Amino acid sequence: MTTKFDCSETVLYLRLPNWIGDLCMCLPLLHELMRRNVRIVVCAKPWAKALLSAYEFEGWINITGKIREDAATIRAHKKQHQHYKTVGLIIPDSLSSALVFRLAGIPSAGYKDEGRSVILKWAYTKPIVPMHAVEFWYNLARQAANTWGLPFAPEPDQHLNLQLREQAYEQSNQTLAEADLSEGGFVLIAPTAKGLHKGQNKTWSQYAELHDALSQQGIRVVMCPPPNELAIAKTAAPATEILPSLPLDAFAALCKKAGLVVCNDSGVSHLAAAVNASQLSLFGVSTTLRTRPWSSKAHTLGEVGQWPSVDAVISRSIELVEKTKVVA
Repeated sequence: MTTKFDCSETVLYLRLPNWIGDLCMCLPLLHELMRRNVRIVVCAKPWAKALLSAYEFEGWINITGKIREDAATIRAHKKQHQHYKTVGLIIPDSLSSALVFRLAGIPSAGYKDEGRSVILKWAYTKPIVPMHAVEFWYNLARQAANTWGLPFAPEPDQHLNLQLREQAYEQSNQTLAEADLSEGGFVLIAPTAKGLHKGQNKTWSQYAELHDALSQQGIRVVMCPPPNELAIAKTAAPATEILPSLPLDAFAALCKKAGLVVCNDSGVSHLAAAVNASQLSLFGVSTTLRTRPWSSKAHTLGEVGQWPSVDAVISRSIELVEKTKVVA
């Protein structure tokens, strides 16, 4: 059944993922919706507002993870703003995310999973062919758009193209100035990664050795972890210079200004990809097929069950540094 999508009347409530990397990989579908002049109310975790602060949406709703509370907040937002004609697009696969929109009275589209078929108005079967997460979620949005009669490009953009506020660049510039760093003149390492992948740690264990080797080459190495990951980062690379923590959008700007970002398969990897920064992402427990950074300037080492050796990471880092003409 096709539902006519009138951009002057219909408001799309968009439930974005709960993780930084996943949200970054949804940027192509978000940009395509915005190109179609869709009125979007974003429903996302509070941290996402800083990352998407350069975007102008119809509205924003902070998601707490409490089903009844979130549903009530969405219902109140609909009523307050007189959104009489709404549809929902739910990116997360969870039953709770679908239930929130159902309780809020929003007919929604999403992938079939965890018994969601009876809750979603438009439930789509997940693709059988393995694909990157960018393609996986873009495919969902495209199917929903087709159902609604909304034009949608058949394939996602090849770059994430995260938009940033001017203030984000100003904050990153101030941080560089205070640390006496020049744009392109440093390597930014991110030795942490939140969460586990199938019960396994997603962090490469030899960042301290990488720091020492790059420093011996005259390359300045820094890191800029968030406050809640500071202790872990210090343990992983105790000799590495630490920059003051930054808001997410300013940190993304810092990645863009680095000569090279070296990180795990983590949110930082996708933030760096989102601003098309030169980066080297290290894999050992997850697959590059699904979560490699979506960027032509991103390079990877390692594979499922085999972390890259320290010599391989050092060699590749120095090679990429030389390509980007990083200076001490």
